[in-house]
Amino acid sequence: MDIEILKSKVHRAAITEANLNYIGSLTLDENLMDAANMIEYEKIQVVNVNNGSRIETYLIKGRRGSGVCCLNGPAARSGATGDIVIIISYARMEFEAAKKFQPTVVFPKEGNTL
Repeated sequence: MDIEILKSKVHRAAITEANLNYIGSLTLDENLMDAANMIEYEKIQVVNVNNGSRIETYLIKGRRGSGVCCLNGPAARSGATGDIVIIISYARMEFEAAKKFQPTVVFPKEGNTL
């Protein structure tokens, strides 16, 4: 039996931009993506601590070291600059392997730095 479990999480990043006039996704500083073991185009869930919204979208690499965390397209309606979000990705794996798996969790500092 396969189950879906937490793979990676960026816990409490700050939204730096919301760009309604873009195709869609979340642009995230590549440093945060690397630290969280996330890749471009990976499906993610974005949970907004300020307003309770939960959306699914995908990641786009942001400029390394920029601290960018930008909601794009329709996702821009789910948060505002300064809101705090949790960015989550999941993995599907065999039940016994999942028992031993350890997710990667990143806690950004001010400015979305490591």
